[in-house]
Order: sequence, then structure tokens, then C-alpha cells
Amino acid sequence: MPTPDAIQQLYERLKAEAEAAGYHLNPDVEFTLALVESLLVNQERYGYPACPCRLAAGVRQEDLDIICPCDYRDADLVDYGACYCALYVSEEIARGEAAPQPIPERRPPDPAQRPQARSAAPPSAGTGITTRVPVWRCRVCGYLCARDQPPAVCPICKAKRERFEPFAFPP
Repeated sequence: MPTPDAIQQLYERLKAEAEAAGYHLNPDVEFTLALVESLLVNQERYGYPACPCRLAAGVRQEDLDIICPCDYRDADLVDYGACYCALYVSEEIARGEAAPQPIPERRPPDPAQRPQARSAAPPSAGTGITTRVPVWRCRVCGYLCARDQPPAVCPICKAKRERFEPFAFPP
């Protein structure tokens, strides 16, 4: 069982990392500390911090998409203002201007449809890059990220989402 000190240390680390990358942890500290404790329990149980709100298989390769922060975090933040477990929230929720809403499960029930099971697609037109998801480029600093949507804030230069442009897309 995680100690209160271990929980607080991970909370502080996650908060600092989130803020440095333009993300926000849920402002309900008691709720967030419970999620952090669950991440530590899963770390002890499986050897990796599986999302505390999803059923992990206990096999790292099968759970790659739900290791926190999960593959679905950014899409959930864009569409619902929070990730599935509400550890990460939008700026509006972090400021108290909105509340987290229920979020439907985005993770495909069929393991063959999950990101880690997809095979690499052929190179995107003209870039020579093999991609399974779109690649976005920050026009300010050149940061590249591969995800369905660009991040809300560039983790490098803090430019907003609208400063990203498509760089490569799967065929």
C-alpha cells in the first residue's frame, strides 16, 4: 500500500509535469490524491501506472494505451474537458469555470483495435514518415506530436492549439 509521502510526492511530480506541458490536474485535491494513490497501487501491482479507472490486463504490452497519461487523454480533453478518470482537466475546469462531465469510454473493447496493435501504415505522401496517426507541427517552435488532434498547448513553447499545422497523415 502506498505511503502518504509517496502519494504526495507523485502528486507534486505529476502536477509540475502537467503544468510544464500545458496540462492541468483536477483541482479537487482530495479526488486527485485518490487517483494518484490508485496509480501507485497499479504501479506496485503491474509494474506500470495503469489508468485507475480502467480494467488492466496486467500485461504491459496489452495495456500500453492505458498507462497514465493514457493514449486517450488528449482527445478526451478536447471533446469533454477532462480525461476518462478526470485526473487531467481543461483550463476551464482547473479554474473552476466548468465541471467535469461524464466521458464515454474511448478505448476499443477489441484488443486488436487498440493503438498498440495497429500495424504501421505506409509513409505519408511526400514526408517519408510512416505514421498510424496524424502528426502535427507547432508553427512556433517546430515541436512534432503524433495524435488525433494537436495538443491544447505546445509543451515546448506554450503556443495554443491553433498554432499547430498538419505535418503528416496516415493514408
